[in-house]
Amino acid sequence: MATCLVTGGAGFLGSHLCDELLRREHRVICVDNLETGSLVNIEHIRDSAFVHLNLDITDTYHVEEPVDFVYHLASPASPIDYLRLPLHTLKVGSYGTHHTLGLAKAKRARFLLASTSEIYGDPQEHPQRESYWGHVNPIGPRGVYDEAKRYAEALTMAYHRQQGVDTSIVRIFNTYGSRMRAHDGRVIPTLLRQALANRPLTVFGDGSQTRSFCFVSDLIRGLIALAESGQHAPVNIGNPDEFTLLELVEVVLEVTGATAPIIHEALPIDDPKQRRPDITLARELLDWTPEVALSDGLRLTIEQSRPERLLGDQAG
Repeated sequence: MATCLVTGGAGFLGSHLCDELLRREHRVICVDNLETGSLVNIEHIRDSAFVHLNLDITDTYHVEEPVDFVYHLASPASPIDYLRLPLHTLKVGSYGTHHTLGLAKAKRARFLLASTSEIYGDPQEHPQRESYWGHVNPIGPRGVYDEAKRYAEALTMAYHRQQGVDTSIVRIFNTYGSRMRAHDGRVIPTLLRQALANRPLTVFGDGSQTRSFCFVSDLIRGLIALAESGQHAPVNIGNPDEFTLLELVEVVLEVTGATAPIIHEALPIDDPKQRRPDITLARELLDWTPEVALSDGLRLTIEQSRPERLLGDQAG
């Protein structure tokens, strides 16, 4: 049994990771101050191998017991959160990553940084390979999230090269599933909330921009496979099936049976026009590929979610 520390363990991805690590009979230490996470996401866990520590990782923090793996997922990740908490987002990427890497060094633990496809910005390369350096606006409203993750990657590699910490970096592409907040500003929970309430579906711009959507169980498999590998350089984990937002709307309408119309709104500043991972490295190094198709994943999301989580304020 390995002991795994998960920062952001009460968040969307973190709580699913805690579940899977426990299913694999590991001990799990969930570190989350609930700034953007929720106890609702972990209240179902009744396992003596699980503990939640309410700690702020932007402050120096300590864990008394030995740790074998550190999964550093903590960060505001949705537009609603990082636009509301710009300074906190930068502090989590800098101080929080520094303190968590220091903990991994002290424990001699394998460290995994959850980075993001947003480090590629509005890409000039398509699909995006790990060797692509990105095209990011550092002073735009999204810059606090993009640059926090880019800095965290640089810090992680510095700890690896200078301090000998056993590190890995995963660049996560759009992921969806149960426990996403209905009003977190991301496209799939927004469209599901609107469709299930039979309200107009919001599309920003003309809907021709593309995204690639990975179901959460596939993503979690990839995270664990990377953490348990010997890889140090960044690896993309995401689904390479690419959809325009209008195509996504069609799938949402088909899955939900809704007949709601589409309304168009202005594109947010620096909204990427294309997003699709090149997962060659993940296939070759980790023997990982996604298994869940978009329509199946959307159905699973609905089946596995509480109605009030999907509908937000629409639930009674």
